[in-house]
Amino acid sequence: MSSIEPVELSRAYLLLNHGPTVLVTSAHGDARNVMAAAWAMPLDFSPPKMLVVVDKNTYTRGLIEASGEFALCIPSRAQARATLLVGTNSGRDEDKFQASGLTTFPASKIGAPLISGCLGWLECRVVPEPHNQQAYDLFIGEVVAAWAAPEAFSGNRWHFPDDERRSVHYVAGGSFFATGEAFNVSDPE
Repeated sequence: MSSIEPVELSRAYLLLNHGPTVLVTSAHGDARNVMAAAWAMPLDFSPPKMLVVVDKNTYTRGLIEASGEFALCIPSRAQARATLLVGTNSGRDEDKFQASGLTTFPASKIGAPLISGCLGWLECRVVPEPHNQQAYDLFIGEVVAAWAAPEAFSGNRWHFPDDERRSVHYVAGGSFFATGEAFNVSDPE
């Protein structure tokens, strides 16, 4: 596992601001699961909140509803195959951590595990919004802890060290895009 460094909660939104696919982890009692989600985004700054869509029919949904918490883990390009696998198969049928080869470590403030080797991690507690959850499968999570792999995110900026350590964006049919090169147009020329 790469090292992790805390991210100020007031800057946690920067981890998802560029729209990467995330791995959603959940746990309740002895059960735990992971699923991929392409629809996740920052919502608010203070307190920091994130949105994620979790379908009613998923095993993850039941664990989130039972525990009231989840984690958003930002996988790298090197984890794209595992991301596709956990986004395709059901945790009701198999242990997706074992099947995908994803390993975990404990979160600091929630019971859901964090996935080793990711680029960033957001520990979230559900902000209950029953209408949004039922009508739109939309979950709001207040970020209670945020972490990043310092070789990829530090100084409140992404700076991917190599192609395999870039975040990914799922498009469909097993296809992803990797986050491209950063550039800044606010610097004087």
